[in-house]
Amino acid sequence: MRLLDSGLTMEEVSHRVGTSIASVWRWRQSVAEGGLAALAAKPVPGRPRKLQKDECQKLLDLLLKGAMAYGYPNELWTLKRIARVIRREFGVRYHPNHVWRVLRQLRWSCQVPERRPVQRDEQAIEHWKRYRWPHTKKGARTWGPSGLP
Repeated sequence: MRLLDSGLTMEEVSHRVGTSIASVWRWRQSVAEGGLAALAAKPVPGRPRKLQKDECQKLLDLLLKGAMAYGYPNELWTLKRIARVIRREFGVRYHPNHVWRVLRQLRWSCQVPERRPVQRDEQAIEHWKRYRWPHTKKGARTWGPSGLP
């Protein structure tokens, strides 16, 4: 509004502020009808959160302790397990398919554990990579179709 009051056109104001001329027009109309208070941010309509911010922080602390610390047989957090934890700790029901929204607010991403055989021998794998693999991969002489010069 100060820019408009200083004599700039709506086009100049929209360019400086980085918005459309229609937005500047609406702002001017709102101020004309209700004063500067009409430009104050209004609450976003919609359903209130089921978990408050402090509860989300407590959930994050629980998740960081690991699934085994919460009584599960392995460290894998699934959406069903997290939904159960939320229900037990906070008395709030979330369908497992919607738990990911809470996790995204907490900046958690989906992670799938790597599948590895129990009998995997890391030393043997490293030995093979270092000594056998270089001889197995194609060298400069064996590159291209065989039998051609």
